[in-house]
Amino acid sequence: MKMTRRTLLAAAPAAIASQAVAGPVRAMPGSDILAMTAVDLAAAIRRRDVSSREVMAAHLARVDALNPKFNAIVSRVDAEQLLREAAAQDEDAAKGRFRGPLHGFPHAVKDTAPAKGIAHTQGSPLLRDNIAAADSLVVGRMRAAGAIFTGKTNVPEFALGSHSFNPVFGTTRNAYDPRKSAGGSSGGAAVALALRMMPLADGSDFGGSLRNPAAWNNVFGFRPSFGRVPSAPSGDVFGQTFATSGPMARTVRDTALLLSVQAGQDPRVPFSLKDDPKVFAGPLERAWKDKRIGWLGDLGGALPMEPGVLETCEKALAAFRAIGMRVDAATLDEPAEAMWRTAVTLRHGSVGPDLIGFADKAEQRAQMKPEALWEVEGYRKLTAVEITEAQMGRTRIFEAFRKAFATFDFLILPTAQVFPFDADLRWPNEIAGRKMDSYHRWMEVTLPVTMAGLPALSVPAGFGGPHKLPIGVQIIGPAHADLAVLQVGHAYEQASPWIRQTVPAAVAAIAG
Repeated sequence: MKMTRRTLLAAAPAAIASQAVAGPVRAMPGSDILAMTAVDLAAAIRRRDVSSREVMAAHLARVDALNPKFNAIVSRVDAEQLLREAAAQDEDAAKGRFRGPLHGFPHAVKDTAPAKGIAHTQGSPLLRDNIAAADSLVVGRMRAAGAIFTGKTNVPEFALGSHSFNPVFGTTRNAYDPRKSAGGSSGGAAVALALRMMPLADGSDFGGSLRNPAAWNNVFGFRPSFGRVPSAPSGDVFGQTFATSGPMARTVRDTALLLSVQAGQDPRVPFSLKDDPKVFAGPLERAWKDKRIGWLGDLGGALPMEPGVLETCEKALAAFRAIGMRVDAATLDEPAEAMWRTAVTLRHGSVGPDLIGFADKAEQRAQMKPEALWEVEGYRKLTAVEITEAQMGRTRIFEAFRKAFATFDFLILPTAQVFPFDADLRWPNEIAGRKMDSYHRWMEVTLPVTMAGLPALSVPAGFGGPHKLPIGVQIIGPAHADLAVLQVGHAYEQASPWIRQTVPAAVAAIAG
């Protein structure tokens, strides 16, 4: 049934239904609002074709309808408060004042980033009652751009692992099959996007944390170049060079729109890039004839892949040929096993310092998951020689990519080595007969890009495996070529209309 304004409000909470819509706007059915791209929605709000209150009502109704089953959004903000905030933005719009590109956008922040006044748990029982006193740098930028924060998106405990479950809020379930994992650590963000609970999502990424859940929920996730989206340091300003915030969306243009808000230099962050982030909000069209794609596959057989993953990803390569690009096999000079050892050592050195304070207190240690303690204990054992050797290994990884880019304009890897697995499984302990020796070894395919600090866009590649579930590929570009990666991703999307046409069954059921 097509939703009218009357049926939308009937489906929304009573607090929403009680709010009158004022001002010269043309009422738009909630289903139409939710079907819009973020770019088109922003334009409609600016034209006042739709009010911020209507946008908020439509999205909250969708959250009420689907979140109990999928558990994507947690720590929800009171609906009446959100409607008041939306009303204030409508008052500004009536006076010609718009706060920024995200004016009137409902947005749930990933639960690894503090948003003032909202619970900031990181999925840990140790932080269950923690209320953020201030916004993080990126969250502050989104708020200033007009986003209205509706809650948080669910994550694994301390964002460790690519399966979003924790003892505080439970498990987030895949948008295309609630029996399966949503991925992680930006699992709640990806599912909320796919189910149209919000128009955009923020993620963060170390070992594929926004790339994998994007792939598993048929949306886009962009890991920007090192320094593109800064994080305000809380300690050593030179120490954190692996994890980065980044945008997620249902189209590449929407992804680029959010990046234009998140990116930009900050004087507190010594490696933040000075380029004007407004360029990402511009046109993405570009000719690609005779440009070269290098397909890295499973790194010459070094990475185990679930049957069907490579085949599904290889079929997606046809879209690059369709836009005039050449696609050929590619290799990296640095051996996969060496890249893995480098990544594990440097991850211990990055994650361990953040968690050791908890682990050193017996009562708190007892509430930490084994994967977190594994990182801490790995950190304790590190020697200066091991850290130095790993840094040299990281340099070799960067050089291996740089050499490959002398031949190819972009490189392509699968975004994950398995299709979404059962939601009650902690993590895959075996792939294609090969045992996994850590909680994240099955995501090894994402770590070389992290080590090299390169931009990578996760794009949907298709549906495969025995259950016909989503998988994706990473479009990897040279250092700082973020715009070019988004441009080729946009062209790939235009050549792959099935992406937008293949919506989750839960969404189709409501729309029908």
